[in-house]
Amino acid sequence: MGDKRRILIVGGGFSGMSAAILLAEAGNAVDLVEIDAGWRSYGAGISLNGGIFRVFHRLGILEAFKAVGAMCDGVEMRSPADTVVARLPTPSLQEGATGNGGIMRPVLAKLLSDRVRSTATNVRLGLSATAFDNRDDGVTVTFSDGTSGEYDLVIGADGLYSTTRAAIFPEAPKPRYVGQAVWRAVLPLPEGIETVTMWIGSKLKYGVNGVSDGRAYLFVTEDRPTNDRIPEGAQLEMLRELLQRFPAKTVQEIAAGLNPDSQVIYRPIEQMLMPRPWHRGRVVLIGDAVHATTPHMAAGAMIGMEDAVVLADELATPDIETALEAFQNRRWERCRMVVENSGRLAEIEQGHGTQEEHQRLMGQTLGALAAPI
Repeated sequence: MGDKRRILIVGGGFSGMSAAILLAEAGNAVDLVEIDAGWRSYGAGISLNGGIFRVFHRLGILEAFKAVGAMCDGVEMRSPADTVVARLPTPSLQEGATGNGGIMRPVLAKLLSDRVRSTATNVRLGLSATAFDNRDDGVTVTFSDGTSGEYDLVIGADGLYSTTRAAIFPEAPKPRYVGQAVWRAVLPLPEGIETVTMWIGSKLKYGVNGVSDGRAYLFVTEDRPTNDRIPEGAQLEMLRELLQRFPAKTVQEIAAGLNPDSQVIYRPIEQMLMPRPWHRGRVVLIGDAVHATTPHMAAGAMIGMEDAVVLADELATPDIETALEAFQNRRWERCRMVVENSGRLAEIEQGHGTQEEHQRLMGQTLGALAAPI
């Protein structure tokens, strides 16, 4: 590859950390800047598509994950009355792993940040990039502390509301509210739940997924025509009331067990898919900065981290422009499929389609995600 490349990664989330690990270990001089001085990860649990275990293996964290996360196979779909209506297979895609899993977001973030720290990556916290002089041969970046740096490549991995995207692609589409919100909580793993289990009804969908240590991650998708703010103090009771609408015994027990320690979180669901190109000059976008998906396929974190794997692979070539073109060509169709299919699932759940289409589309998408990265 010749002289060591200087690479800046803006954003220390899952995608940015994955890129830092792989690019630093490939011999590049990597800086990672993260605006949060505490490098924290917010949220409750996260459901994991089985394809992410291929990425964990590549990053060298699969065995560490097994010690703190949860693995399972299959997705079970139930009616509001607890009748099993479908079982979707999720075959293993990585030796030593299952077809899906779950983990607490802060726990996964720590696995990745510890791994970043084990490389030569220069991590700078409490810092953001404020200006880019983006040229064909490099980028001069100005930071919020008044310093600046020269880089051969800048990777924008700063999420749905990416300031890198806003600076480099001012014409990019804005995130779009999809008419649903998601509630999340943490609770003891309910008895009889052995894999990802969902209860689907009109206007509501509940799901439970194991995370670790006998705990489970609850997610509730609710149709909400308008994106209204809900005060934090009201969220626990509102979630309990939503759960009480389904007669299923397990759902009723979950509702009764919710308490102030359940870490209830409410978020509107937004999505965004930026048309190609995903790079301009020597700046490229990855993860939610370029393809933010709804959570319906549990694949958002996976496809963002896959971006890091593919980008690192393509940057082994001597020419950066060639590498960036190859990166977006490999990623476009897969990421488009996830964003659009997940968005369609949201539409179906809002009454614009049938349960049969929902099950078929989930199965088709799972099958497509099983293909090589």
